[in-house]
Amino acid sequence: MKVLVISLAGNGDTLFASPLIHELRLHFPDAEIDALVMWPGARDLLSGNPHLNTVLQKNLVAAGALGAISYIGTLRKRYDITINPMPQSRQAYRLVARLIGAPVRISHDYGQAQGVTRLLVNRTLPLDYSAHCIDNNLALLKLLDAKPLLERHDYELYLSKEHRQWAEDFVTRQGLDPVALLGIHVGSGGTKNLALRRWPLPYYARLIRDLLGAERRLSIVLMGGPDEEKDNAQLLAEFDPRRVFAPRTQNLCQAAALIARCRLFLSVDTVLMNLAAAVKVPGQIIIETPTWNKTVEPYGRPYSLVPNPAVAGKNLDFYRYDGRDIRGTAESIVNCMKSVSVESASRSVLETLRRVKA
Repeated sequence: MKVLVISLAGNGDTLFASPLIHELRLHFPDAEIDALVMWPGARDLLSGNPHLNTVLQKNLVAAGALGAISYIGTLRKRYDITINPMPQSRQAYRLVARLIGAPVRISHDYGQAQGVTRLLVNRTLPLDYSAHCIDNNLALLKLLDAKPLLERHDYELYLSKEHRQWAEDFVTRQGLDPVALLGIHVGSGGTKNLALRRWPLPYYARLIRDLLGAERRLSIVLMGGPDEEKDNAQLLAEFDPRRVFAPRTQNLCQAAALIARCRLFLSVDTVLMNLAAAVKVPGQIIIETPTWNKTVEPYGRPYSLVPNPAVAGKNLDFYRYDGRDIRGTAESIVNCMKSVSVESASRSVLETLRRVKA
């Protein structure tokens, strides 16, 4: 038997598929189980996963229509089962499954264009907004007449000794105190209009200033990749270089290893939020955005949510997994994020620090 897990959405979304991949291996120990991902970061997060035979990575968007069709053609009729785990709401992701042409094509039903969905995949479950993406994905097992075998599930991330050693060397070289080390990610993803849900950079600057003044032992590590480099550099220029750092990580696994050395981690709902949960950072603080909901919260981990007054519990009115952008104009989404005060974020960070130090 040959099974392909198609995970073409964001990097963090690929982590949500890792418990399902483990369950597939338990149910089909002799199967060839592969994963197809869009982004190099997603490939990195699945690297070393013992439950996969191969991780295939191809940016089908950058390849263009002809390049994408040509690549998909190399996979055609190679698999008995394809599975599109949640959240992959765009019909294009299910079109990939149809073109690959496995006899069994599994996906969630996202409620849009159901006639088209039935042409592309042939076994579906409705998604459940009251359950985490991981649990929604595990529910797909019933479409294979199976059920979870493990008593509990978690993100599965396999960091190498080299990744962990790099992080250890950085902390040691800078003389950082892991007991008072706060990681911050100012980014928020770049697909669709998700970049608009960033908390304003001047707010981060004020927050850092407040925190450094309140906690003399505190050091701050600004995390992120090329998309955050400019913003991180701007923040670095404002603060004592002995207390605020912005290391260049080569990949998401290096980033995860460094986050694991932090006592606290602050972000909006991004891939680094999920990495912080995966490596079990003791204190996690999340600034609420319009895309926040039960399906993406840190799985099985405690966290502190800095509430967004403009969202006010209407999260699903702003954003659902239907392939569409965050609802609203660019100005309204930016103003939504401005409604989260620096004072509320500072209070949440300091309260969390006191809790994890106790």
